[in-house]
Amino acid sequence: MTTTMMRLRQHLGLVSSPSIYTSAIARFGNNTPHRRRTTRSRTMSSSASDAAPFEKPRAVVKKVLAESQPEGQGATVRRSIGRHELRNLDPFLLLDEFTVYKPAGFPDHPHRGFETVTYMLEGAFTHQDFAGHKGTIKTGDVQWMTAGRGIVHSEMPAGDGVHKGLQLWINLSSKDKMIEPRYQELESKDISRGESEDGGVEARVIAGEALGAASPVYTRTPTMYVDFTMRPGSRLHQPVPEGWNAFVYVVDGEGVFGRETATAHYCLVLGPGDGVSVWNRSTRPLRFVLVAGQPLGEPVVQHGPFVMNSRAQIQKAMEDYYYGKNGFERAGQWSSSA
Repeated sequence: MTTTMMRLRQHLGLVSSPSIYTSAIARFGNNTPHRRRTTRSRTMSSSASDAAPFEKPRAVVKKVLAESQPEGQGATVRRSIGRHELRNLDPFLLLDEFTVYKPAGFPDHPHRGFETVTYMLEGAFTHQDFAGHKGTIKTGDVQWMTAGRGIVHSEMPAGDGVHKGLQLWINLSSKDKMIEPRYQELESKDISRGESEDGGVEARVIAGEALGAASPVYTRTPTMYVDFTMRPGSRLHQPVPEGWNAFVYVVDGEGVFGRETATAHYCLVLGPGDGVSVWNRSTRPLRFVLVAGQPLGEPVVQHGPFVMNSRAQIQKAMEDYYYGKNGFERAGQWSSSA
């Protein structure tokens, strides 16, 4: 490694064990609607029969407990995808369940080459970036951010109390990694909702389709993302596109996924097949997210907040950020007001 590259890595904080959110936080000096793409599927719920209407039901092939770890500035996350037991699940790079109290948060940091999906479970987060975008997402709201060629932003709690949510990182294909950044934001009231015929299962459809509801979100990397709530005793048979990688993350309660029982904070990787069956046999409501995506099948080289296809592209991203070019032109003159 050249002396110049070593200095650059030190400046970006990427020399050893980088924090994924903040490893490239460095100050310089003073320091359009989208075409809708949905996954059409037929979903049913039954409280009387556990017979799955699938030729190839998906089984749980990996079970990972998301353990707490520090992240950002004083924040705590439960990371499932992105830890050593589950480095990634093409096209998914990371899944964090975050818990933040002021003044902790995720101050100014860059991204390139992927998308972040932030879904608030409780509280509110204020986002602002170096292009002048600013807003607050509250409980039940979603922000779908395509970082593309480059964004520097901050994500900080909007008030006192606890702020919780899920953040998912979705990889972009090589042809999309350097596109212009863009946002899709949905308030809770605008998220599509579906319900089973017997009323035992409710779905909030963030991307794709479920229980007769379809999301308006455009997914550049084809993705399905649904927040399910199941009453005690209810069953769900949810189709998932064949060939897509899929996982479940349990937010609250206890459920049986295929033949595997899981409780809160467990991530379940689903094997191949055309659908998953879930049974809430407990006496409490069950809440979980089901996420699936079409694999990209491309090399993944990740260094902190940059995800590209080669080591050379990572070095180029670091240089662009350091020198303020190729998408990072405004980085050196900007800092958030958080």
